Amino acid sequence: MQDAANIRPLTSLRFFAALWVVLFHYWPKLDVAGTPALVEKGYLGVELFFVLSGFILCHVYLTAFGEERFRYGSFLWNRLARVYPLHLATLFGMIALGVVAGLAGLSVDAGILRWDALPANLLMVQAWGLAPEAAFNHPSWSISAEWFAYLTFPAFAFVAWRLRSRPWLLAGGTLAAIATLYPAFQALTGQSLTQATIAWGALRIVPCFALGCAMHSLWRSGVMRSVRMAAIGALFSGAALLASAILGAPDMVTVATFGALILSLAGLAQHGSTFGTQGVFVYLGEISYSTYMICVPWKIIFVNAAARVLNLADENLPLWVWLIFITALVPLSAASYHLIEKPARERMKLMADSWRSRRAVAAGA
Repeated sequence: MQDAANIRPLTSLRFFAALWVVLFHYWPKLDVAGTPALVEKGYLGVELFFVLSGFILCHVYLTAFGEERFRYGSFLWNRLARVYPLHLATLFGMIALGVVAGLAGLSVDAGILRWDALPANLLMVQAWGLAPEAAFNHPSWSISAEWFAYLTFPAFAFVAWRLRSRPWLLAGGTLAAIATLYPAFQALTGQSLTQATIAWGALRIVPCFALGCAMHSLWRSGVMRSVRMAAIGALFSGAALLASAILGAPDMVTVATFGALILSLAGLAQHGSTFGTQGVFVYLGEISYSTYMICVPWKIIFVNAAARVLNLADENLPLWVWLIFITALVPLSAASYHLIEKPARERMKLMADSWRSRRAVAAGA
């Protein structure tokens, strides 16, 4: 079994998921007619993140859960350390941006400073139907959904562990649930689950997270028996992903291809392939959470500034300006990662280590 650090292709895949979401948000600001079908499906990059999350968390914690070594409190603290500091930084950053923009007469969504949504955002429950509307840093709805999955992880782990010797049953059951849930949600609400955010974001993560758990179970069973098999799987699932997105297949079909692609890439790593392990892509994957969380604040700042400097009435950017706009997100993400995300995470983990040491000393006294 490979450790988490050796499934580097999945870290690289996070970069492409983030880029897909960014293109979805940024393309409408490009002064060009029409939007490519692949870009229009960019909201599904969030689903890809959710499936990856289920796979990785099972990879890191499932055995400990099954062997009764899993510590729920430590698990939640580690997950909180992973997401909360940057969430808090971007939350207050958007508040500051909204206040300053209002004073400067810049164009921002009036809903950004929706103060009655602040408690839900602080508690990361805004995607549980507990916020009146999207406010502050809107992409953080998915962090609220992730927090829901973290809190309920023992339920996912219980099923995955009980069915660890029957991975095909787990995978088949998960795909059957997806095939049932997506059309049922559409019929009941008139809305696609894959586009739900504030009202149903917590539900949106459930099938994807479960799919990630199921793919981990298959991978752990050794279903990818050779590097050749994994490579063929990666080729076909990648092609199927692109085809389903470009041709407008139902979103649940594209979500299913995410599972197959993740399984295949993990299989490549399992058999020693270096595909997807190039340092630049792994690094971009490592900073992808920052990319995702700052993409909307940066969009508001840059587009407003460019529109004023270039006197653009419709805020549609010329290609050369748009390229600067999107390219600048990489160094900004790196700065966010190294100045906020990583040091805050390490600090919170040191706090946990200190608490454990104090408890150990007290227990031995």
